[in-house]
Amino acid sequence: MISPDWPAPAWVKGLMTTRQGGVSVAPWASLNLGDHVGDDPAHVAANRARLRRQLPAEPGWLRQVHSARVVELGRDANLEADASFTRQTGRVCAVLTADCLPVLFCDRAGSVVAAAHAGWRGLAGGVLEATVTAMKVAPDNVLVWMGAAIGPRAFEVGEDVREVFVSQHPQAANAFLPHPAFIHGKWLADIYQLARIRLEHLGVQAIYGGGRCTFNEADSFYSYRRDGRTGRMASLIWLEQAP
Repeated sequence: MISPDWPAPAWVKGLMTTRQGGVSVAPWASLNLGDHVGDDPAHVAANRARLRRQLPAEPGWLRQVHSARVVELGRDANLEADASFTRQTGRVCAVLTADCLPVLFCDRAGSVVAAAHAGWRGLAGGVLEATVTAMKVAPDNVLVWMGAAIGPRAFEVGEDVREVFVSQHPQAANAFLPHPAFIHGKWLADIYQLARIRLEHLGVQAIYGGGRCTFNEADSFYSYRRDGRTGRMASLIWLEQAP
C-alpha cells in the first residue's frame, strides 16, 4: 500500500494499493481489484474483502468510462462516472487504474474529499477541473495527491493527443518529447505534468505525488500498456471523523 505524502488533516485518510498481497493468479497476480478484466470473480471478491478490512465501509466503486462526470457518493444513484466526492464521514471514494492517473483531493479544512480517474481522455475532457468544481471549495484551498501512473519515458501517444492538450493550454507542449526512435507523429507524454498544468491553471497550488511509473515498475504495479491483460489498483480516500 502507498499512503499519500501530503499535509492533509489527520482525519483525511487515503491510500493506493499495489499489485501485491492478494490471491489472484497470473496475469492478474495478485491483488487485482478490478471486476471487469477477466479475473476469477471469487478472487476479486477475496481481494476486495482484504482491502475492505482497512476501510470504514465498502468503497463507492464507479463504472469508469473515461469521462469528466463526477458523482456525490450517497446521493447519485448512477455511478457511471470517473470521479466521486463526499462530505460524509465513513464514505470511501475510489478509482481503479492500471496506467491512468489516479488523483486524490481534499480541502485544507478536511471537510470534503474526492478521487478522480484521469486517463488522457478524461484529463483532456476536464475531469480534474470538474472534480474541484464539485467539491465547492476555492481552488487555493484544495490539496491534491497524484498516485502512480505511466511515466514520461513510457507513455507513447500520437500527434492527435498532443494537439488536444496544446490547443487547450499552450504550455502543455512542454509535457511532450519527440519519440526516442524518432517515429513520425509519435511523442512521449508526461501525464503528471499535464495534470499539474491543468490544476495550476485552475488555481490549485498544493500538488503532491507523481514520479512513479506503472509501466516500468512491474513488481509493484499493473500496467495495461505493458501487459494488456492485467489487473487494476485502487486509489481511495475518506473522512475518518467529522472535522
